[in-house]
Amino acid sequence: MIDREQVRHVARLGRLQLTEAEEISFTKQLDSIIDYFQQLNELDPLLEGVEPTTRAVNTVNITRPDVLQPFGDRETLLNCAPDRDEDFFRVPQIMG
Repeated sequence: MIDREQVRHVARLGRLQLTEAEEISFTKQLDSIIDYFQQLNELDPLLEGVEPTTRAVNTVNITRPDVLQPFGDRETLLNCAPDRDEDFFRVPQIMG
């Protein structure tokens, strides 16, 4: 069970100024969150031996294979650049 003093302590650590109404509200909210985690902890013995999963159903990668395909008209591509230096794109310098 979390109380208002603990909420005030956490608020001080975070340099937050809470109104009395916010302290009451956050105390109730945080207490319900902690209760929910306690319910989840009760599941641990029931789930022993169950493999963890990331999805409820098996999925297959639906992306296409990565195949190299050279672009045919290099000059057209370079002409689309806002700034060009012969066969290269010019970009702003990002490091000194």
